[in-house]
Amino acid sequence: MTRGKPKPAPFNPERKCLVTGEVSPKRGLIRFVTGPDDMVYPDLASKLPGRGMYVSAERAVLEEAVKKRLFSRGAKKQVGVPDGLVNAVEAALAKRCTDRLGMARKAGRAVAGFEKVKDWLDKDQCRILLQASDGSERGKSKLYKPGGRGSFFDILTADELGLSFGRERVIHAALAAGRLAEDFRDDAVRLSGVRISEQAADGPSMDTAAAEPPATDVAKGPRTEYGDDDDAGKVKTT
Repeated sequence: MTRGKPKPAPFNPERKCLVTGEVSPKRGLIRFVTGPDDMVYPDLASKLPGRGMYVSAERAVLEEAVKKRLFSRGAKKQVGVPDGLVNAVEAALAKRCTDRLGMARKAGRAVAGFEKVKDWLDKDQCRILLQASDGSERGKSKLYKPGGRGSFFDILTADELGLSFGRERVIHAALAAGRLAEDFRDDAVRLSGVRISEQAADGPSMDTAAAEPPATDVAKGPRTEYGDDDDAGKVKTT
């Protein structure tokens, strides 16, 4: 009997944050590019052409990049930063989350409403539990949170959740396991870092440490470039 070959480890490219200097998986960073007008634009889907500049998906880090004009250093030339860039990143991430949730609903991979969500939890069909950030804490406490990495988020408002389900407001929603759930999770993790929430003073609204691998400290290692030429290469060292 022929032994099967072990599955290769998933390719998880890393990039260096322009501000902190830490190397992290790309899914936890925000990519920026410089347009023909020498203005900086966020590229959340990592599809725009040009040299990519990466910043950790944390609001304070993004604000520091703007305040200290670090995008010019990353671009190796003087570039402009549009007003409200950080807020624009937050809004775009929220839209990606609601769009992905809407796609999951249409595919039958997401449900909304207390009873439907509770049924999925009881049947172990819920991969990610979503609860409105502005929903009643008493009502939200009646549903238990599923285990696992990045299995609970309360970063979207009831109105935003409602957009995904064609309703005015939604407090409880659930996502089934699958690619749509994982794609949603990656964007939701980034939104968790960028969005200012009422829970910020008490800690993150989900287990970010468990959802994201720890960043690699390369401060004492080889010098690493801050960007990439075509977003297809690996971290470069010299």
